[in-house]
Amino acid sequence: MFHEDANKRIQRPYYQCLQCQLVFVPESFFLSQSAEKAEYDLHRNHDNDSGYRQFLKRFSDPYEERLRQSFKHDSAEPLSLLEFGCGPGPVLAHMLEASGHHVTLYDAFYYPNLSVLADTDYHGISATEVIEHLHAPKDVFELWLGCLKPRGILGVMTKLVKDRAAFAQWHYKNDPTHVCFFSEATFAYLADQYGLHYEQVDRDVAIFCKF
Repeated sequence: MFHEDANKRIQRPYYQCLQCQLVFVPESFFLSQSAEKAEYDLHRNHDNDSGYRQFLKRFSDPYEERLRQSFKHDSAEPLSLLEFGCGPGPVLAHMLEASGHHVTLYDAFYYPNLSVLADTDYHGISATEVIEHLHAPKDVFELWLGCLKPRGILGVMTKLVKDRAAFAQWHYKNDPTHVCFFSEATFAYLADQYGLHYEQVDRDVAIFCKF
C-alpha cells in the first residue's frame, strides 16, 4: 500500500503499480455516475474568468507551440483538435478556436458523443484535469493515441505525485473523483511503451508526440 487516507470527507487506500509507478485507488472506491456528475456540477469555470484563462494558458501556450512545430509544413487550414473531458464550460476550446483551430468536444457527462472518438485524424488532443478521473486510464490513453494522426500532439494537464511524504499531505488526492495519480516516471514509462516523445513542459503539463 502506498498510502491510506482517513480524513472526514474521504477514506481510501492508495496503491502503486511497481511497473509504471501509477498511484491509484481500488475500483470499489469509485463513485457512481450520478455521484461523480454531482461533483462536476459544482465546478464553475467560465469564459469571463480571467484567472481560469490564465491557468489554462500554462497548457495552451506550449500545446499550440508543439502543434505548430509538428505541422509547420502543412497547409494553412485550421488544425483539427479534440478536447477530451471538456466539462460543461469548454473554455479551453474557445481559446483554441480563437487561435484559428477547429475543436471537437467530448465529455462523458456533458458532450457524450461517442462518434467523435471514431475519428483517427486529429492533429491534437487536449486533456486538462481529466486523466486523474479516469477509471480505465490505459484504455483511454490507447484510445487517444488511436485518434491521433502521425506527428499528432497529446497534451495532458494534471498534478503529479512527488513522493509518499508529499502525497500524505496532498490536497489533490482528497477529491473523491480523483482515482489515479501520475508522476513523471509514469509518463516516461508510457512514452517508452508506446514509442512517444515526452516532454514535461510545466510542473502540471505533459506533452506527447506520436511518431
